This record gives sequence, structure tokens and C-alpha cells, in this order.
Amino acid sequence: MDFRFTEEQEAFRKEVRDFLEGEIKQGLWKPAIDSWIVSYNPEFSKRVAARGWIGLHWPKEYGGKGYSAIHRLVLTEEMLRYGAPAALHWFADRQIGGAILTYGTEEQKKELLPMIIKAEAFVGLGLSEPQAGSDLASLQTKATEDGDFYVIDGQKIWTSGGSYINWMYMVARTDPAAPKARGISEFFFSAKTPGITIRPIVDITGDAHFNEVFFDGVRIPKTCMIGQKNKGFYQVLHQLDYERSGMERLMGNYPVFESLIKFCKETKRKGKPLSEDPLVRDKLAQLKLEFEIGRLHMYRVALVMDEGRAPNWESCMSKAYGTSFEQRLASTAIQILGMYGQLHPDSKWVPMSGLAYTSYLASRGYSLQAGTTEILKNVLAQRKLELPVQ
Repeated sequence: MDFRFTEEQEAFRKEVRDFLEGEIKQGLWKPAIDSWIVSYNPEFSKRVAARGWIGLHWPKEYGGKGYSAIHRLVLTEEMLRYGAPAALHWFADRQIGGAILTYGTEEQKKELLPMIIKAEAFVGLGLSEPQAGSDLASLQTKATEDGDFYVIDGQKIWTSGGSYINWMYMVARTDPAAPKARGISEFFFSAKTPGITIRPIVDITGDAHFNEVFFDGVRIPKTCMIGQKNKGFYQVLHQLDYERSGMERLMGNYPVFESLIKFCKETKRKGKPLSEDPLVRDKLAQLKLEFEIGRLHMYRVALVMDEGRAPNWESCMSKAYGTSFEQRLASTAIQILGMYGQLHPDSKWVPMSGLAYTSYLASRGYSLQAGTTEILKNVLAQRKLELPVQ
């Protein structure tokens, strides 16, 4: 098997790196961990859009570049490597545009995809609910027909970037009498519609990128429905294959890894750099091996996408592996830094600008986001190993 990239792909990687390094040199933003979900910068998203890098692999007829999934993964990898503030356009580019392409009408494709590509549509995900947990089929938010409209009532939780979004993608129950997985539909509409209230949730890191979203008599046209009525749950399952496949599940904390290596080379204990300590070297080497294995998982997912099929069990395997790696990376960083690693990022004594501190706290939730590790393992067992359902 040839693991090399093509000359075109390598040239594209260099183009992306040159752009990001130029942005950092100009001081336009600072690298951050989990930048794909916590770093919001509309000006940066506009500059990315101007280069044609949003919707990179979508069909040209709708404004995309028609590039391969490998090209998009190269772009994603470099964005995360440099901790670029891409959160505003991330979800729309990663999965919502794909949902519209797969299930939307021709009118929806022509109206909505160009807005995403131009970084004009910043989309929040209305999936999880307080009482449903990981069981999306148990959601209770209702969309009730009223003439040519639907009226939405209910609540969503863990909506990333809710304070910044101007469009809402959500699923709601359109047939309360149907079996729970068969009465759900998908919708896409303006987050400025009357009746929507967004309330930030402060997480353990002190950040507030998660939000609660309340819908109180929100009235939207029927044309806002994506795909078939009452088939939304099954459409979402297809969409989640792409949500779980991204490089962010492996590289969201890559700035921690690079900073840790630099710290070990520059910091001395007993007159010698930490990097010469056999135990430290072993831990760093193990992380590097695990990271490269994770990259192969991710690129396999992209190859599957380029074959024209959804990366179902492949994305589950990649996501489960990637989040586990990120948790081990955070724990290893704290172990090597010792008590100093537990200092708040605002402390003048904190090493690595507090990246390890933030990474460790955030990593507790990685195996819950976008499907718990237990659910991912069940999908892998059933759909790849064909084991019986318990």
C-alpha cells in the first residue's frame, strides 16, 4: 500500500500551512486547543471562504470545488495543527452541508449551500435534549403542523456556539403517535426566528461554548424541512457518520502535543533536559506512535468517503480511538508537568500557556461528545463484526 500523498495534495497542504502561518505572524489570532468548537472568529471564516476552502469537496454546480475528501482532510488536519479559530463555519462545512446535499431539495441546495460556502451561515446543532441523553430517538421537542407552517416547542442542550449562530439545524418530533424512531424530521431555519431563546452553559474549563436553546411557539415555513417527513432519525444516522469522522477527534489537542515536546526539550531537571529522561522519552514516543495510528484511521475514513459511501463503522472506530488518544495525551501532559500543570492558565507560573490544564479538564467529555464510546463500540460490533444484538 502506498501511503504517500500526491504532489497536488502536498502542494495544497503547503498552501494551507503558508496561509495559517501568515495569519499567526500577523497576530490575527492565537492557536488554541479544540479550536474547531471553542474559537469563534467571523473574519477568519470569511478569509477561509474567500479561498474556497468551505465546501471544498462539494459539487462545483453549488459553489464547491469538487475536491476529494482527502483534500478536505488535509485542510482539516492543518487547521487543527495550528489551532485555527474555525468554529463558526465548522459544523456547516463538516456535516450540515452534506445533509442538504443528500436530502435537500434543489431549491434548498441553491439557496443554502452558497451561504455556507461564503461563511454567511453559522449553524448550531439542535440534537441533544436534557431527558434524551445519547438516545436521540427519545427526543420530545415537537414540530406541529399549522397550515403551511410548523410550530416548534421544546428544548435542546449542548448546542455549540449558540451565542454566535445565525442558523439552526435541528430535529423535532412530527408524529407523536409513531414509534419513537419513526416520527422525527429534520429542519433548517434562521436562528433569529421569534420564539428562540439561547442560554450559555459554562463548562468545567470556564468556557461557555455549549448552550441551551429553548423553542416557544417558533413558527417556520414547511419549506424548512430537510428530506422526508418522519424519516429524520434515519437521515441523522447517515449524517453522524460524517460528524464522527473528522480529524478533530484526534488533533483537537495537537498544540498540547507540540508544546509538550518543546517543553521537554527546553526544561532541565538535575542538569539534564527532560527529553533525556528515559521515562519521559518513552511516554512521548508512545504518544507519537498512537497519534500516527490515529491518522491512518482518519485517512481511511476519507478514502471510504471518496469511494462514495458513508464511513459508518470506520468513523465509529476512528472517533473512539481519537478521543481515547486525546484523553491519554492530556493525562500524560499533566504527569510530565507535575504540580505546575495544574495551575490555572492565568498564573504567571503555568507552563505551556496553560494548554495542558485546559486540555485535561476538557478531555473528560471527549468520550461523550458525538456518541459515547460505548455506543460507538456497539455500532462497530453490530455493523462490522456482525455480532448479535443483546
